[in-house]
Amino acid sequence: MLGMSWAHVLLAPYTKVEESFNLHATHDVLVYGIKPTALANYDHFVFPGAVPRTFIGSILLAWLSTPGWRLQKFDLVRPSFIFHCLSNRPTVRLVLATVNALAVSRRFGRLAALYFILFTLSQFHIPFWMGRTLPNMFAFISRYAVLVNVSTYLILTRVQIALSLLTFTAVVFRAEVALYLGPLALQACSCVGSPLPAFSRSVLVSGLLSVALTTTVDSYFWRQLVWPEFSGIYFKHPPFVSFTRHLPRMAMSLRRLLLPPLCFMGIISALGHKEWRFIVYVVPMVNVAAAVSSKWMAGLAKNRLAGKILYAGTFGLVLLQAAMTYTHTIASIANYPGGEALKIFNDKYTGSTVPPHVHISNLAAQTGASLFLQEHEKWIYNKTENISMADLFASQTFTHLISEPVSKVPKSWMVADTVEAFDGWRWRRHAVTQLWDVVRMSKSTHLLIMKRT
Repeated sequence: MLGMSWAHVLLAPYTKVEESFNLHATHDVLVYGIKPTALANYDHFVFPGAVPRTFIGSILLAWLSTPGWRLQKFDLVRPSFIFHCLSNRPTVRLVLATVNALAVSRRFGRLAALYFILFTLSQFHIPFWMGRTLPNMFAFISRYAVLVNVSTYLILTRVQIALSLLTFTAVVFRAEVALYLGPLALQACSCVGSPLPAFSRSVLVSGLLSVALTTTVDSYFWRQLVWPEFSGIYFKHPPFVSFTRHLPRMAMSLRRLLLPPLCFMGIISALGHKEWRFIVYVVPMVNVAAAVSSKWMAGLAKNRLAGKILYAGTFGLVLLQAAMTYTHTIASIANYPGGEALKIFNDKYTGSTVPPHVHISNLAAQTGASLFLQEHEKWIYNKTENISMADLFASQTFTHLISEPVSKVPKSWMVADTVEAFDGWRWRRHAVTQLWDVVRMSKSTHLLIMKRT
């Protein structure tokens, strides 16, 4: 499991705009520190985003990244490589995933744990996004811990710990996790036999402490009184998309295991803005349910046709998910033109006698051109928005441009390199001689690296 997550990080090391806040906040904490005088250098004052986000996850991530970050002083590795290999902390998340598998083994047996690991490994979304700096992935850590603590409903203390963790996660990282509290608490009441007020104290204490923590920390970094998750804004989206689109893409039932996740998805479907990452927290429970179901199917008599079909179908599902993961992974590798362009630019002009002043377009900034790739201190990496191509070409300030393709390049500029990126998959109907030629990845030029002549 650890190797799979690291493979995704190394194969697709760049990030996109939805990951940028925590990524750049981690960068700023590492580079500038957290003293009041350092805050003026922070990126979030220049690009604040639609709503404030918490710094708590980024601070912890920066702290865990410090040993690797300091290695760059010895010129042994590049800072971008350090960050992606050492600071995205897939280790932390996968240790929790391993503990999760052990919890499944204790509750449902080793065979169910084996199926759980197979299902999780063969899926794309969880291993791929584990090492990424979305707020949902910070929330996902505690969500795994919750699953460990509710692996048995027979111990009241474990349920209280789980509900406290969910409360902390909802207050600090992702507010929608609060929608999971109600269904889980009600089911825990029926399983443990304790009244609902037995859980209220732990939830209340956790909530108050979490509000105090996030308000104190984030008000300091944002220089204003703020509770980031309370500032969240939801936008309209088709109802029930969580059921019809996102969950089937991520995983494959047991009534008792799936009741809280399904209730959570039903409630969150009534909200406006929805993405797959808003329901990622239910995937471990769905995988556990699938693993227990697979254990039951594997126990059926193999001398009957139904038993053989169900047994084979389980492994067929794993193979199908693995095939889908493969296609998603190679598409993701080719889906970060901004990161690739900035890497090419850094390598191409490392020996320049005059420090370049490069303008990075919005597309490049949104598809991987992060602060961690701004490796040269004397170079100027400019991300100023709303400058037309005509003004960029006419400006005497910029020596280089990383921008989208243009119909005509002025004589005073030349295209130094091009960067292709993923467009989609294309069926080749006549490619019947070789199976792997039936489906081909389609690419096109997404970015140009231009140099003033």
